[in-house]
Amino acid sequence: MPELQQVLKDALMQEDCGWNMGSFGAIGEFHHVYGDPLPQEHAGLVQVTSRGGVRIDTLEGVRPVAYEMLSPKPHRWSQAVSLCLPQEDAAMYQRSVLTALGPDENALRDEDRGAWLFDMGLGQFQADFCIRTADPELLEVLNEHAGRSLFEQGNPAMGAILKAHPHRVVLTRIGRVEVYQMIGGPDTGGKSPEGPHTHVLPKLLKAERTHSANTPIPEGWVPCCGVHPENPVIGRLGEDKTFSRNAFDAFQVLLGEWGAETYSQGKQAVWDLLKAETPTEEAAEPTTREGRAGWRNGIRQWRVLHGPDQLSQAYAERFDRGAEQADPENPGH
Repeated sequence: MPELQQVLKDALMQEDCGWNMGSFGAIGEFHHVYGDPLPQEHAGLVQVTSRGGVRIDTLEGVRPVAYEMLSPKPHRWSQAVSLCLPQEDAAMYQRSVLTALGPDENALRDEDRGAWLFDMGLGQFQADFCIRTADPELLEVLNEHAGRSLFEQGNPAMGAILKAHPHRVVLTRIGRVEVYQMIGGPDTGGKSPEGPHTHVLPKLLKAERTHSANTPIPEGWVPCCGVHPENPVIGRLGEDKTFSRNAFDAFQVLLGEWGAETYSQGKQAVWDLLKAETPTEEAAEPTTREGRAGWRNGIRQWRVLHGPDQLSQAYAERFDRGAEQADPENPGH
């Protein structure tokens, strides 16, 4: 049985593992960049680079939920472990206006602890999405307009933030993600920088959801941190890569321990049929949504594990038809 603390400790030392905190519409992500220094050993559950960092402060009450999701690309699937808290324990402050919080004494790096933290007032349930700065010009603007919504017409604070590129700090009940790189936009050629970055999407924030409806989080639980172990078929930049059997096997252990039984049953059922060379007309997919997702990903994984053949092609054509809608929090993967 995998022990959560050790799984996370190991994951923090793996270059191909990504992390995020936030909610549906605003999220902070931490990833390693090819060519950067290797992950460093730290006391506790923390990893930090010159571009950003992540820290898990407590695992008390945390339930890990492992899952695989269908990709819009038929030869792929995504995978993650969400660290969840009961809804009543996950709630943060849900401020709706720009709010000064004072010096960030809990910053990951010593040199950032004198800089001021401001809650952007995005009103997220399980995350306080903040910026941090020691820039006198930006501080003047932020202090002058504290108490106002950043989205209020005529408020110059958001423009000043986008121009100054302060650190972004996403706080949850179990830890934080920090991003030191520039904010994606005109200054970055219109795309997020490689490695740690943030997304703030006001249209999605209006939905007031804690997570994407496609993410199989159990009722009454809220994801406070996303852990994305090395994907066996997708590289760090979202590119196709040579299948990694080690990465696949490692995640199957977590899925078996922390995943939904109906999903795994759906996957095992189609694997058994393919192994027995059962014709498609004798096969019946599961009746539950989770079971069907396991069935479809099972077909994809069988074709990667055993190589495509006529039978698995027939299963794919009958049961894995049409691309899933891309997850707005993970487009194109």
